[in-house]
Amino acid sequence: MRIIHANILPMRGDAIEDGFIEFDERIVALGRFDGKPAPGDIDARGATLLPGFIDAHTHLGMCEDSLGFEGDDVNEMTNPCTPNLRALDAVNVFDRCFTEALEAGVTTVATGPGSANPIAGQIAVISTNGSKIDDMVLRAPCAMKFALGENPKTVYNEKKQTPTTRMATAAIIRENLEKAREYADGRKRRKDVPFDAKLEALSLVLKGKIGAHIHAHRTDDIFTAVRIAQEYGLCYSIVHCTQGHIIAEELGRIGVSAMSGPLLCDRSKPELKDSTPATPGVLQKAGVLTAIITDHPVIPIQYLALSAGLAVREGMDRFEALKAITVNPALLLGVDGEVGTLEPGKRADIVVFDSDPLTIAAKPAAVFAQGKAIINRLNVYRSGI
Repeated sequence: MRIIHANILPMRGDAIEDGFIEFDERIVALGRFDGKPAPGDIDARGATLLPGFIDAHTHLGMCEDSLGFEGDDVNEMTNPCTPNLRALDAVNVFDRCFTEALEAGVTTVATGPGSANPIAGQIAVISTNGSKIDDMVLRAPCAMKFALGENPKTVYNEKKQTPTTRMATAAIIRENLEKAREYADGRKRRKDVPFDAKLEALSLVLKGKIGAHIHAHRTDDIFTAVRIAQEYGLCYSIVHCTQGHIIAEELGRIGVSAMSGPLLCDRSKPELKDSTPATPGVLQKAGVLTAIITDHPVIPIQYLALSAGLAVREGMDRFEALKAITVNPALLLGVDGEVGTLEPGKRADIVVFDSDPLTIAAKPAAVFAQGKAIINRLNVYRSGI
């Protein structure tokens, strides 16, 4: 398949005016179009072509649309340490929000546990196109979910159980990372150390095989996340980073990466009091590698590009906002070899807009997921010209 006469933003390298992209399940070639149309070519004259969008932090398929408890599999609120839980075991790919994601050009997401537990479980990166979760995986697990701040305190205070303070939340994380380190060292030295599913899962983080996604809104929680990550040598990202704009220069110096959002929600709890859609732009300008997220279903996943547009309205560079929903999340999730940019050999996840993709009126004219046309409102040449 070939799309021609498109203005292509590969998100790595220069933009291509009046370009073409040839693909099947993967991208074969792209560049300037200087030939003649062939039968079957798709005419994208005047349209903008980009990589499929990526949402780096969601609960897609785990908190199902229009359902209550029956479809809520996000938080296992019975134990503050559940690193052995796997998102893949809870994702319903027939949740209609997968279709809404695809129709909005969101072709890849990270989905995983919520923030009730200090150590919540394993996050997966999946395609939004498919009918069997095992066939949709790009990387699983890609990261371990950790949480600081109000959420663990609130959940376990109601149970009269630790943690009810920020001190205890951090202590639980440290204690279990230390146990996992001792377990991994013991398993390496001796064959008689029994298998432990929780410690085995946590040891992946300590070995650097997967990242740590650490939920933190307030500045003090952000710095606690940094402190713990540095103590244990973790590869980490701050999820939400709501007050990150206040300490952006310091985060840039440290080398923090951030998943900023959701940007369209109310300030529903005290630690969100300084929430602003200006945050991702401030972080990016300070040198923080930043992705923009919906935290679906907090913000419906189809509004990912709209969230990026809101960040632009509040001062973020337009191209940087597009990077924040394409190449940046791919880098943060460790799947940049597959998605996030348009390059030969990568998955043919492609979205085409006939208007500015970051405006409220924008709607994809075409979406392809691994080369399969999900939507195509563009003209197809029936004969050569």
